[in-house]
Amino acid sequence: MQIAQNSVVAFHYTLTNDAGEVLDSSEGREPLTYLHGAGNIIPGLEKELEGRAEGDKLNVKVTPEEGYGEVQEQLMQEVPRDAFQGVESIEPGMQFQAQTQGGPLMVTVKKVEGDTVVVDGNHPLAGQHLNFDVEIATVREASQEEAEHGHVHGEGGVEH
Repeated sequence: MQIAQNSVVAFHYTLTNDAGEVLDSSEGREPLTYLHGAGNIIPGLEKELEGRAEGDKLNVKVTPEEGYGEVQEQLMQEVPRDAFQGVESIEPGMQFQAQTQGGPLMVTVKKVEGDTVVVDGNHPLAGQHLNFDVEIATVREASQEEAEHGHVHGEGGVEH
């Protein structure tokens, strides 16, 4: 069966950046499983998996535009230290959930300068080319319920 709209796909992958550093991998774990066409994985990877079949191996280079987007400078902000009430020590790399007009947003602390904290609301992989080494483990047709819900259900059925 070829990967198409409403296929349930399981695949193993290794994700590297352009410097060859491994950013993520399914090695030693279960394959990543998703519902094709439901926007559950980044667009550039989903597009390249279309039409592939179980056992296929491929290398995919995803541009920032088809991955996590370009870095948006407006998502970098300086906030007062007292906005982090109840947090004793704030260090670069820490992540917090901020409440914004558009809803919750994960932000990463970039630097702390006195009473000012610089946070970044961009995805940590924004602006980067993503290199995937993929092996497709299984492909099956989604159940009607999975297609309606827009995601894969576990072996025991609905888990939400």
